[in-house]
Amino acid sequence: MLTKRAAGGARQRAPQVEAPPTREAILDAAEVLFAERGVDGVAVRDLARELNLTPSSLYNHFPGKQALYEAVLERGLEPFARLFADPAPGPITQDAVRRTVALIVDHLAAHPHLARLVQRALIEETESVQDLIQDALRPLYEKGLQVVRHVADDADWAEREVPHLAIGLFAIVFAFFVNVPALRRMKGRRGEGYPVTALENQKRFLEKAIYRLVGTRQGSRAAASASR
Repeated sequence: MLTKRAAGGARQRAPQVEAPPTREAILDAAEVLFAERGVDGVAVRDLARELNLTPSSLYNHFPGKQALYEAVLERGLEPFARLFADPAPGPITQDAVRRTVALIVDHLAAHPHLARLVQRALIEETESVQDLIQDALRPLYEKGLQVVRHVADDADWAEREVPHLAIGLFAIVFAFFVNVPALRRMKGRRGEGYPVTALENQKRFLEKAIYRLVGTRQGSRAAASASR
């Protein structure tokens, strides 16, 4: 006959209940699926299954798929909005470029699917995505263009070249994070994320490339003003 202590020890412990996903965890999972399939290729039930939730539970966090997509983009683009908050940033120094590059690379490395998500959004032609681009990406592009226009003259770029310069800067910043996953697959490698060495090399590359493109040139008005 079991003693009370033995009987108590024989009882099975109640299984631990996993905590429900946080808002950030939901955004992380949504970022992956939207980057892989596009907004129209993802159903709420797919995302709920990924998070071990019911669709109704997911709606407790976001009223619908479009709202979730907007939240993913807003979170991903917020650091860029901060960078472009000042339309007249002053002379472009190497230290300023280094700080900006570190912020951008660290953010994109922390959200490794964001670059592909943004690229997919730009090429999708569905009305819902195009409306979102007008609301979220177009203001960001216009602010970025304003910043580039401000520094272009001191870097010896003509006004007609400014839109091309802006597109080129966007491309070299995002290209690494868009293309590395495909290159990894072609080499038969698996996994996600980026080695620290690769990220540091990318930072050094971007520092040199961006400074050569928009850094203040000797003899420019900004250079003369900074030397006074």
